[in-house]
Amino acid sequence: MSELERPVYDPRRTVALVVGILAAIAFVILSWVIYVDGRQPLAPDLWWHGLMIANLTKPGVVIAWVPSIVGGTIGMIVIAIVLVVVFIWRKRRWDAANIAIAIALVVAIGAPMSYIVARARPSDSLAESTATSFPSGHTAVATTVVVTLALLLRKWYVWVGGVLWVLWMMWARTYLHAHWLSDVIAGLLEGIAVATLVWCAMEAIRDRRAMRSRDPAPTKA
Repeated sequence: MSELERPVYDPRRTVALVVGILAAIAFVILSWVIYVDGRQPLAPDLWWHGLMIANLTKPGVVIAWVPSIVGGTIGMIVIAIVLVVVFIWRKRRWDAANIAIAIALVVAIGAPMSYIVARARPSDSLAESTATSFPSGHTAVATTVVVTLALLLRKWYVWVGGVLWVLWMMWARTYLHAHWLSDVIAGLLEGIAVATLVWCAMEAIRDRRAMRSRDPAPTKA
């Protein structure tokens, strides 16, 4: 769809804006609760961690490593580059910019947050050995990519496949004891907030440009 053919307003934007704001508020509240609680695992964290330990198996570890590797730093850089290139090749430069900005922003928020909150990773982690764990970067980036693609492509199967991928990622990160349950929930909230709000902002800018292009140029006296 060209800029001239774009609708003046996409009704999905209101829903996305509300969801994004609520997710951002929930993310801030959860971060504050964990920070003031001494950065210790919450009761649900301990319960879920014990459940993961009780059900730990070698095949399960192999299955959990799949999204952990694909969604790691190198994997996500490759995925981001591929997505941007594909959108540019399809002459959807605004969409390419949308996903690039969303991924860059979610990392820019999550990385400093991990040092600000400074929450210790589970001591029996089978994956990363870095000290901080909040929020889950794997989950945040995965959620950002999924929600952004779903909003851009408008396909139900993107939503279904994306939800399954994010749930797999969240389970995998806790199964490998790399994160507490609240870490991955925080990553989910951060990803939803960033993806929806960036998409809303990009859509608003595109609509304004489309409206300006439709307005006739002022005539000179």
